[in-house]
Amino acid sequence: MTHAQAFSQSFSQTKDSTSEIADRQYWMSVLARADLSDLETYWQNLPLQPTFRHLRKPEIGMAMVRGRTGGTGSPFNLGEITLTRCVVELDGSTQGFGYVSGRSRRHAELAALFDGLMCENSGKHGPALIQPLHEQWLARREKVSRKAATTKVNFMTMVRGS
Repeated sequence: MTHAQAFSQSFSQTKDSTSEIADRQYWMSVLARADLSDLETYWQNLPLQPTFRHLRKPEIGMAMVRGRTGGTGSPFNLGEITLTRCVVELDGSTQGFGYVSGRSRRHAELAALFDGLMCENSGKHGPALIQPLHEQWLARREKVSRKAATTKVNFMTMVRGS
């Protein structure tokens, strides 16, 4: 079972803090990877948009990305990426956080707003929002993988006979 499937089933079950943390990590990663246009569409289609204020306006910074040799070896500093973050407070109570790679202030703001909505409503928006965004991201990733696979070159060595 994928985390997306477990996530959709978990709304009707009693939650412990470990599953709540895992669910939030999951939806925050989906929101960070989603297309800005998709988030804008979901935001415009909300029946009632909450009032909010910025605790931390969207700001751009840098973050160090770490890698591992062969994916499992010793960690090393791979390089820096541009990162945008935002923190909002919904209706004076719930805080939402948004972290996205790149320089899109609006993307970080929408990610923070949806994170706050997910926390405030115990994931009520999850099935309608997070699953379609995750599926769209998987489709985009698959499309890029297929395109990259067409450029793959298979080299083979030939042994000369003696």
